[in-house]
Amino acid sequence: MGSYDHVTYDYRGATVLVTGGTAGIGAGIAKAYRDAGAQVIITGTRASTSEYDEDLSGYRYERLDVLDNAQIDQLAARLDVVDILINNAGANFMMQNEYEPDIFDKSVQVNLLSAYRLASRLQPTLAKTTLTGGASVIGLASMTSLFGVEVVPGYGAAKGGLAQLTKTLAIAWAKHHIRVNAIAAGFIRSRMMGPMMSMPEMMAPVFARTPLGRVGEPAEIAGAILFLTSGAASFVTGQTLAVDGGYSVVG
Repeated sequence: MGSYDHVTYDYRGATVLVTGGTAGIGAGIAKAYRDAGAQVIITGTRASTSEYDEDLSGYRYERLDVLDNAQIDQLAARLDVVDILINNAGANFMMQNEYEPDIFDKSVQVNLLSAYRLASRLQPTLAKTTLTGGASVIGLASMTSLFGVEVVPGYGAAKGGLAQLTKTLAIAWAKHHIRVNAIAAGFIRSRMMGPMMSMPEMMAPVFARTPLGRVGEPAEIAGAILFLTSGAASFVTGQTLAVDGGYSVVG
């Protein structure tokens, strides 16, 4: 079973959907659930797993472009069982200028609207769970849920909205035995972070502000998520947990 230094999770019998689960944080989350015994469904934008360099064996793969609402609806309709939904798929469009209205709209669609649409379409399926503590929806929020970041207005608006949506859905769906929480991820080693991490002049102020003095790893996001969707967190809903090495608490 999945283990984190004296903490072991057993997700045998659970079906978990991780959007954007082919690389980076999503891959770390998917692996953690698979190692804990869950049946894991991952999504990606390519036609099949053969088009990825990563070893995706052990997962059910579904193609999904979160810009396409019809694909989101079709995916939800194909899934008979989902106990845990991890809305991980996301991207920023800094290099395309998110101040352009069409790019701003695209960022909000990718990072907020698609997450709500998939959760909404899967709500009746999630409500059928038999997991201790109920079903779970986890959103991948960000430091931009908490702070303004000038270069990504659309991404920041979407991630801020995701944190607020977490509260609202937690209230609305509690009667369906669905808990809704989010992770505000700090600076985590991933493909999206790659360009920034290659520039010491950009990372220096990050490290100076981060009490733990380093970037996080995808497995550290996964560990927090495994807790939040477990029976040990059965009284936790509507929360956005910062997993950021302390970045958000420094004044």
